Amino acid sequence: MAQHQHRFTSQMTHVAADSSIRRRHRARFRLTPGAALAGLALMVAGAASAEEGRMAALYPHDGRRDLTGADITRYPGAGVLFCHRRPDGIPQKAAAAWLVGSPRLVVMNAHNFRNRRMEVTREVEDCFFQIGGRNYGFVPASLRLGAAPDAKALHITDDWALLDLTEAVVGAPPQPVPDAPILATGIAEIPVVMVSPGGHENYRGPSSTETCAIHQIDPPTEDDIRRARHNCNDGFGGSGSGLFDLSGRLVAMQSASLSMNSRRPFDLEFHYGSALLFEGALLAAIRQAVTAEGEAAKTR
Repeated sequence: MAQHQHRFTSQMTHVAADSSIRRRHRARFRLTPGAALAGLALMVAGAASAEEGRMAALYPHDGRRDLTGADITRYPGAGVLFCHRRPDGIPQKAAAAWLVGSPRLVVMNAHNFRNRRMEVTREVEDCFFQIGGRNYGFVPASLRLGAAPDAKALHITDDWALLDLTEAVVGAPPQPVPDAPILATGIAEIPVVMVSPGGHENYRGPSSTETCAIHQIDPPTEDDIRRARHNCNDGFGGSGSGLFDLSGRLVAMQSASLSMNSRRPFDLEFHYGSALLFEGALLAAIRQAVTAEGEAAKTR
């Protein structure tokens, strides 16, 4: 994209921060100091108890419900990233992840493995992908990140990662390779369904889905990826959730939300969720990976 296009900068903790905009030659929406991504921190507002804070939704209206078998059929490829985070080595749910275009390709957030300064926070070897009741290991060397190798910071529209599985998934079909969404940049009112196979810490079920809406699509970055601001209830563990249009097409992947566990009205500048659209460099990388896997499968 042209050098004069801007990316928005905003503080957050996977989901908490303000939305101050820093203008630079190429301003970007970034994960700022003190931000804790994907469920690494817990905010409790006011005098609420820890339990009340943990279970608080983002917005006064919480329309989430448990995923059903019919939902899994409608939204194929929905899986969960598990990683060893407890001292006793018991794996814990880390985030949502998606089998896309191939029985070996998984798409998820980059912040599962890198912090805002692009420092390694988790090794691929410590994680696995669960789908259809089975666990699958990753090929560590296959990790591809949305941020450039020499990047000094991770941004919302860079917040994607691809990983290959050591073996093909059996019994669970992948999500089709998305088509680039035909959505105009600017203020919007686009109904979507957030599908969260990893669930949310502020929701009592193991997984959830909710009908909500995209309210603004920001200008594209130099990678031709845009951020969608939405009012879907998110919670720690909800990173990587898929946003689908009402026809069931995958259009975006959740990255972070502002003012976590606050139960305040949606605000386009100060209290909203951020998802990156499946377009630009992300979509190109998925298509390239699927093509490469197809070629490799012919030689097996």
